[in-house]
Amino acid sequence: MAKRKFVKQALSQWMNGEGPDSEVVISSRVRIARNIRNMPFPMMAGPTQSLSVMEQLLGVAESGRLNGLGKIEQIRLTELTELEKLVLVEKHLISPNLANESRNGALILSPNEDISVMINEEDHLRIQCLRSGFQVHEAWDSASKIDDIFEEQVDFAFDEKHGFLTSCPTNVGTGIRVSVMMHLPALVMTGQISRILSAVTQVGLAVRGLYGEGSEATGNLFQVSNQITLGQSEQEIIENLFQVARQMIEHEKSARSKLLTESRLRVEDRVRRSYGILSQALIMDSKEASQRLSDIRLGVHLGLLPEVNELILNELLVSTQPGFLQQTFGEAMSPEDRDRSRAELIRSRLATRS
Repeated sequence: MAKRKFVKQALSQWMNGEGPDSEVVISSRVRIARNIRNMPFPMMAGPTQSLSVMEQLLGVAESGRLNGLGKIEQIRLTELTELEKLVLVEKHLISPNLANESRNGALILSPNEDISVMINEEDHLRIQCLRSGFQVHEAWDSASKIDDIFEEQVDFAFDEKHGFLTSCPTNVGTGIRVSVMMHLPALVMTGQISRILSAVTQVGLAVRGLYGEGSEATGNLFQVSNQITLGQSEQEIIENLFQVARQMIEHEKSARSKLLTESRLRVEDRVRRSYGILSQALIMDSKEASQRLSDIRLGVHLGLLPEVNELILNELLVSTQPGFLQQTFGEAMSPEDRDRSRAELIRSRLATRS
């Protein structure tokens, strides 16, 4: 089936590292939450109601109105194995919430995986647009157009006072979440990260790890997103995040320049030690892998490790995760097995350099 390509390939096109400021910002994302008027939210809906929602929303795709996205794929979650769902979570194409949904969950995906539309997640409809590098405005433009297409066919739950109604009160209003995934190793190494993140939270933004809410910020990867969706327009929300993220980018670049000027030998030693360990290790747990891959990524962008292809590092962000490892090696694995296989995979990919 064509849908199998989405779970076989680790690297999505939006992870190609070609976007602006991609040395700091790995990706930009806009997510829009919507619900159908006079239908219970997914957590309260019965099987017949959730099936009706799924058929109605998939009908928009089947009508051809999303043809501008290319040859889209419609996937009902019941068609996937638990492992395949986990892989899609690891690729950021679906949420853990949708993966755990056993009743009438579905997904609409664009060919290059930069657009995913989740059905019967926490809300009836979750439109997600991803872009490489620092492109929050571009991601918003794409998400807004898709939202308009659905709104032409579906009557969304909307209140004149509160805006769009959502399952979680924190999404009421515009229903949008804007985020950037940032690699901030120099701010961590120079001891500035706590001050920066504290300032970020004071202006209404949230900071989480690679997989969003509830995840730990490992490998110096931080997801910065808006917390406020009510009382501000979409443009105000996007512009606020854009301006704060722009300052964070400049702080990180300045910290990297400082490291090169004042501690070049120490930084290069750290980078090459991590490269040596990853190139030779027989066992590698996920936390150490994340940190050492972060060191290598920093080394590549500082010109200290030019022999490593950044695309390999982006691929390893996904391919070293538990689900993808088990798919790659074709077997269920214990944590110890995964650590051995993770080390094997990293050694193999670093050796290819392409």
